[in-house]
Amino acid sequence: MPGDSEDPNTEVQYHLEVSSEDVAPSVLLPGNPERVDVVDSIWDAAEEVARHREYRTVTGRYDGVPISITSTGIGSPSAAIALEELARADADTFIRVGSCGALRPEMDVGDLVITSGAVRQEGTSDEYVREDYPAVASDEVVSALVAAAERLGYDYHVGITMSADSFYAGQGRPGFDGFEAAGSADLLDELREANVKNVEMEASAILTLANVYGLRAGAVCAVYANRSTGEFRTEGDSRAVETASLAVKLLARMDERVAEAGADRFHAGLSIE
Repeated sequence: MPGDSEDPNTEVQYHLEVSSEDVAPSVLLPGNPERVDVVDSIWDAAEEVARHREYRTVTGRYDGVPISITSTGIGSPSAAIALEELARADADTFIRVGSCGALRPEMDVGDLVITSGAVRQEGTSDEYVREDYPAVASDEVVSALVAAAERLGYDYHVGITMSADSFYAGQGRPGFDGFEAAGSADLLDELREANVKNVEMEASAILTLANVYGLRAGAVCAVYANRSTGEFRTEGDSRAVETASLAVKLLARMDERVAEAGADRFHAGLSIE
């Protein structure tokens, strides 16, 4: 294991086993390693560059733009490790691509949810910064994801996500033998009343760390379950990956326009058509 005095930026990363030569500036972050295979039918080219534990990294090109994808496993602790080590490998833009439970009855299974900000119910980000620090998505990433979903014709929703550390008790589900955590019976209703759109397990940590480090991040998740209607199907993965991939292309064009205009950041006055 690397010693405290060693510079991790000069090493092949300990968990991901990648270096700056292996990854593109923009990286998609699915949880499930099997979701990485979706890019084979979407990208122009894709090559696996590393596989270690839950972390599987593939780098290629989408419509000519360099892009990588790294699976993070389940939960914020492993997602934070992925972001840390990818940032050390010079990546600067991160888009979580996952699945979620929708809280609004009008949200259908297979729809996409684009996160504008997140409730930090996970504990990983607390290790980095005070609990009242907001988990906010990059406005550029949100804009690119919305534009991508519009161009692809996919149904989507934009709003606040809740990220939990537990799939069961932390998301209002009963635990083993019917165990119910304190407050779990009211959790989903409280979130709905606060206009939270969906629940998942990684977005808030990814957004918080990216903001702390001055990086860009966002999240787009496919709705697997609607917690209001009880509907459940595992679909929408390819739509989420395709939307995130197109968003990376749009972000690259946005960055070009910023440079051409001599601006500090992208804004509505800079067209990317």
